[in-house]
Amino acid sequence: MRLAPGDLVAVIAPSGPVDATALRRGIAVLEDWGLRVRVAPHAGSATGYLAGPDAARAADFTEAWADPQVRGVLCARGGYGAQRIVDLIDWERVRRAGPKVFVGSSDITALHAALARRLGQVTHFGPMPAGTVLGRDAVSTEALRRALFTGVDALSAPRGEALVPGTARGLLHGGTITLLATSIGAEEGVPPPGERIVFLEDVAEAPYRLDRSLTQLLRAGWFEGVRGIVLGSFLDCGEEAELRAMLLDRLGPLGVPILWGFPAGHGRPQLTLPFGRRAELSADTAALRFYD
Repeated sequence: MRLAPGDLVAVIAPSGPVDATALRRGIAVLEDWGLRVRVAPHAGSATGYLAGPDAARAADFTEAWADPQVRGVLCARGGYGAQRIVDLIDWERVRRAGPKVFVGSSDITALHAALARRLGQVTHFGPMPAGTVLGRDAVSTEALRRALFTGVDALSAPRGEALVPGTARGLLHGGTITLLATSIGAEEGVPPPGERIVFLEDVAEAPYRLDRSLTQLLRAGWFEGVRGIVLGSFLDCGEEAELRAMLLDRLGPLGVPILWGFPAGHGRPQLTLPFGRRAELSADTAALRFYD
C-alpha cells in the first residue's frame, strides 16, 4: 500500500510525550509532500513519561486506523509505552478497516509486531514526524518519502561489512532488540513463521545489556527460522569493538549471513525498512533486495 498527494494521514503518540516544536517541523515535511495531516487528540498530552493515559493512547490508535478517510497512521515518536496499549486496542475494528500505511520505530517495535501478528501487513520501520531526523537529515527524509509514495526495490549500506558472509532470503521483520526481548511471552512476541531476515538495532544500551536481551531471545527459540541478520545503528551502545565482538559471539553460532552497519535505527541516516516484505540479503555486497 502506498500514499499519494492529497491523502489524509493521522499522527498518533502511542508512547512518550511529544515535543510540539519537533512535531510541527515533521508535519511541515508531510504537508510539503502534499499530504493532509490530522493530529490525534492525545498526541499533545503528557502523563509523566507517557503521552497520556493508556486507554487514551489506545483509542487514538483505534480511531485513526478505523477512520475510512485515513490512509496512513504515523507514530509521532518512540520513548516508552507502546507495549502498554497493545491489549487495549480494538483489534476487531482495526481488522475490519483493512490495511493502512504505518510508520514508526524504536518503541513502536511492539506495534509493528502486533500488526504483523494480527493483520499480516507490511509496515514501515523508519523516521517519525517528531523524531530527530525528519526534515533535518536529507537522506533519511527522502528515504521515507520514497518508501511511502513509490516503494522500495533495494537498499544498500555504503559502509556495511559482512560479519558473516553469504546470501539469504526471507520475510523481513525485527526492530529494537530490547523491545523484541520484552515481548517474549506476549502474543506479538511470536515471530512470523517460515524463513526470515531479521533487522536488529538499539540505542543507549551497554553491550552486556544487549547480550542479556539477545540471550533471552536465543533461549526462547526466537531465532528459529532466521536465515540472515541485518544489524543497524547502535547509537550510544558502548565501544564499537566490544559491541561487535558481543554480537558475533551471540549471533555467529546461528551460522547465517550477518551484515553490520546498515543505516537504519536511531543513528543518521535512517533508511526506512518495509517490514513484512520478502527480501534477499547479501552480506557480501551490503545490500537488501525486495522481491515480493
